[in-house]
Amino acid sequence: MTKTHFSKKLQQTSTQSDIAESKKTVFILHDQLNLSVWPDWIQDEKPLLIFLESEAKSRVLPFHKKKLVYKWSSMRHFAIHCSEQGFPVYYDTIQGWYDEGLKSILNQSNEMQLYYMKPSEWESRKRLDKLREEYADQVEQLSNSFFFADLQNWVHKIEPGYRMEYFYREMRRETGYLMNKGEPMGGVWNYDEKNRETVPEDYVIPNITTFSPDKITEEVIGIVKKQYDDHFGSISGFEYAVNRKQATQLLEEFIDERLADFGPYEDAMVSGEATLFHSSFSLYLNNGLLTPWEICESAIKAYKADKAPINSVEGLIRQILGWREFVRIYYEAMMPKIRETNFFDFSNALPELFWGDETKMHCLQESIAPVIESGYSHHIQRLMVLSNFSNLTETDPRELNKWFWLAYIDAYEWVVLPNVLGMSTFADGGVLASKPYVSSGNYINKMSNYCKHCDYSISKKTGKGACPFNYLYWNFVNKQREGFEKSGRNSFMVSMYDKKSADDKKAIKHSTEQFLAELERS
Repeated sequence: MTKTHFSKKLQQTSTQSDIAESKKTVFILHDQLNLSVWPDWIQDEKPLLIFLESEAKSRVLPFHKKKLVYKWSSMRHFAIHCSEQGFPVYYDTIQGWYDEGLKSILNQSNEMQLYYMKPSEWESRKRLDKLREEYADQVEQLSNSFFFADLQNWVHKIEPGYRMEYFYREMRRETGYLMNKGEPMGGVWNYDEKNRETVPEDYVIPNITTFSPDKITEEVIGIVKKQYDDHFGSISGFEYAVNRKQATQLLEEFIDERLADFGPYEDAMVSGEATLFHSSFSLYLNNGLLTPWEICESAIKAYKADKAPINSVEGLIRQILGWREFVRIYYEAMMPKIRETNFFDFSNALPELFWGDETKMHCLQESIAPVIESGYSHHIQRLMVLSNFSNLTETDPRELNKWFWLAYIDAYEWVVLPNVLGMSTFADGGVLASKPYVSSGNYINKMSNYCKHCDYSISKKTGKGACPFNYLYWNFVNKQREGFEKSGRNSFMVSMYDKKSADDKKAIKHSTEQFLAELERS
């Protein structure tokens, strides 16, 4: 590597010749940036740590520019931290995949032992599996310790009818989180009914601390600007935490300032507010700067100190201990065939508005603009606006999955694929979720103030000026009635459609056809 501010900061930089003399080396992926989660012997023995930036992986999709900046800047900061802790570090940028870079390293010495932690993502894992087969005497895989659940205890349970709620309760019992003598604290397992409030007007929403790019991040921004200018999203105004110290500062801030209101307004949406009271920790969780147990335990500590109500704390723990762990297990059980699942056989291309084209639908503007700008919007915008719209416009769910993967800064295939193909689009036919996540404009109006600022009328059901979600929803119910009828939770919606007058049904069909004909596709 040419000398940069980053390479100058590495105190224990290793060269190709140093590698040849190393007996033990450890390869660390960009989503495993926390040595406290690795085996103790690594801290004790301080073997050579290898970091590789793979250009090939970064071009699988046109990933958001800020996503690339975050990935590489956080990895570079972690490498510097390791160097300061006395580890020898080899850091390089390679054109190919990780396994190709590691091959050239292994070929320098027959005595070298290379260790790596099992990757969370399928493609990296399969490549490293082949590397391990080829260099059987030199390469060893370590178990992935960044999660609560042991995969082997759970993957066989993934099938239609096995829901996250069952898994979540077992994990609560296993960890003891919010438990009292084998029973849930408060007497119930979840507090969803208390977590569906809309945010009152003029309610004060605390700002999240942001961080100006340092010289290391600025260097990465320059690289991404030069080499990935054709990728999705804006690169200006990068403000994310890129090291553990900054991430733990955000954790403390969330516990003190937003956790108490997180529960009641967990599903709320407000114009101009992409985060509300959400923690926005997913990107730090998913690369290791924060661990799931420290977030859960900090929240429980706040509850015991009367700093946050149980519905907020339980809601946060359910997202991390329940949903996050469950989708990882689902991914393990369903790969790789799940990549091509398409229950409804939708084949339409993704609407251009997902790439930034203007739309008069205010809810879509509010949900997509922050993704383009920062690579983030919270889970209800993802689920009940973006995925909902994709379903109702009969968009290929696999294309939506790719968009989520490339557009969101916290998205890795193991977490985004189950959420999109399993949950939000029902593309797996009901393995992960019990119903398609679709709704009319009424849900959006109930949970947000979006409709007050929209060119379309939420009260108008069909025709010019009507909210498109209204007629698109009933058109979907009619066309997918078989799927609705199989779902006990939604079968009554088919009956409601059937009770509509012939004129109403005709208007729904006409409005839908006209809207879809005018919808620009990529």
